[in-house]
Amino acid sequence: MERTYYNGDLRKENAGEEVTLLGWVANKRNLGSLVFFDLRDSTGIVQLIAEDPSILPDVRNEYVVEAKGKVRLKDVPNPALKTGEIEVALTSIKVINKAALTPFIIADKTDALEETRLKYRYLDLRRPCLLENLRIRAKICEITHRYFNEHRFLEVETPILNLATPEGARDYLVPSRLHHGSFYALPQSPQLWKQLLMVGGVERYYQIARCFRDEDLRADRQPEFTQIDIETSFLDQEQILALNEGFLKTIFKEIKGIDLQLPLRRMPYWEAMDVYGSDKPDTRYGLKLQDLSTYFEGVDFDGFKGASYIKGIVIPGQGKETSRKVLDSLQIEARKFRLKGVLSLKLVDGVLSGSFAKFLNEEQGKRLIDGLGLKEDDLLLFASSDDRRAIDFGLGALRALYAKKLNLIQPGTYDLLWVVDFPMFDPVDGEPGHYTAEHHPFTRPRDEDLKLLDSAPEEVLAYAYDIVINGYECGGGTLRIYDHDTQWKIFNLLGLSDEDVKAKFGWFIDAFSYGAPPHGGLAYGLERLTMILAGTDNIRDVIAFPKNLQAVDPTSHAPGRASEQALNDVGIQIKDEEEQE
Repeated sequence: MERTYYNGDLRKENAGEEVTLLGWVANKRNLGSLVFFDLRDSTGIVQLIAEDPSILPDVRNEYVVEAKGKVRLKDVPNPALKTGEIEVALTSIKVINKAALTPFIIADKTDALEETRLKYRYLDLRRPCLLENLRIRAKICEITHRYFNEHRFLEVETPILNLATPEGARDYLVPSRLHHGSFYALPQSPQLWKQLLMVGGVERYYQIARCFRDEDLRADRQPEFTQIDIETSFLDQEQILALNEGFLKTIFKEIKGIDLQLPLRRMPYWEAMDVYGSDKPDTRYGLKLQDLSTYFEGVDFDGFKGASYIKGIVIPGQGKETSRKVLDSLQIEARKFRLKGVLSLKLVDGVLSGSFAKFLNEEQGKRLIDGLGLKEDDLLLFASSDDRRAIDFGLGALRALYAKKLNLIQPGTYDLLWVVDFPMFDPVDGEPGHYTAEHHPFTRPRDEDLKLLDSAPEEVLAYAYDIVINGYECGGGTLRIYDHDTQWKIFNLLGLSDEDVKAKFGWFIDAFSYGAPPHGGLAYGLERLTMILAGTDNIRDVIAFPKNLQAVDPTSHAPGRASEQALNDVGIQIKDEEEQE
């Protein structure tokens, strides 16, 4: 088959040329004396026209065909198509392969359920919008290789079969046939290996790395995913951020035609939390969190007693339509973030109303209206807590909910910023003096905070940074601890004994006794970055063959049962449900 052009490449400059095209019949319209076809290949769609229907064999939707004809200008162009100025007058059409009736319409706009589309993903991928998503993903990978190669980075593959190490999620385990009872773990990230590459003198490493985490799924999470993973030696935090800003600038310029203005904003973690209620703030809209403590001074309300924080958000124009049912749904959302309850006030006919209004005298109510600049029909949602993260995350979730409800986000806009100065530790709820690592136990504390490790660990900030785009954490990293004393102090603060450290990280820690350089890195979520640039909010839209929310592949039906022989080979016996109970 001699294809002369890809379908999507034809333009008015090709008028008069004889062409041979290949592809799938996307649509057929029989007008009696004229028959029109839309022929689709991986580059797009072109219209074919048969002015002599007698030359046509039986051709139906999704048949694979070879079409020959002459390119000519259309009388009425179609601006919705790249090829909309031309059509191909058929001289012959040959059926290469027939197709059964597809279970759904193959077009950008389809009413098929996602589970059906995932079951027949090989058909779903014919839709131009999904093919475009894959092109964006491939372009990001191309830029990654080019950019980091130009900046003296070395691409290195790290092991897939690893020793299990605690990284925050469950490992996927692979049984060993040669060592019964022993298991490899699939990597949650290349974190430890890339640090060892720095000890090994590689200095600048990158990898487009497959990663695996056995955790509950959602719209922007999959059990297997891809990271653009980098690590460098002898660069400080600002140098690492500047290097990555150049990478992001290249991506946005080449993929979206947007010239990012550098440097990007830096926002400290606690500013992001206090103002936007999120460590991945979307600053494209307002609805900022506000400290209400001074406005409620002297208010006799039991819920405020002992509370360190009283904060709220003003929602414009939502007072009258906020019913008891709506408020109950907001309570449910807030409790997901350990926030015990949300209170509300409405300004209706110039007067504050709602169940909380009875706790305010006239002067207190006026102070609240004037101080917050409340307008008619405004809704004030507020809460109190002694847990700073709970009140920020809880109100932040309501902020995001109302941004969608009120359509406050302008489509096609991009909001990029760095969140920096993360806390080193996250206090364990209900266990004073106990901590978990906010990122991982190898994160380096800021130099000026080292003195606080002994006296006030909860106040220690880290050399940690996340790149946030449109309210999504698209990447994150830290500078790493490279000296022995600081590392062991961090382990002790996290409650790890010497035995624990040796058992979990001994092979890794040993390497740092041989002259580890100062180093740090960052990893981007490739799918999440692609998702944002593709303009979708579903990560499955940018993966060729994704899993569903039950971590099942609807196309192949993985995971499946292994044969008895395969289980015997690795020394595994499956217990039935009664035995497990």
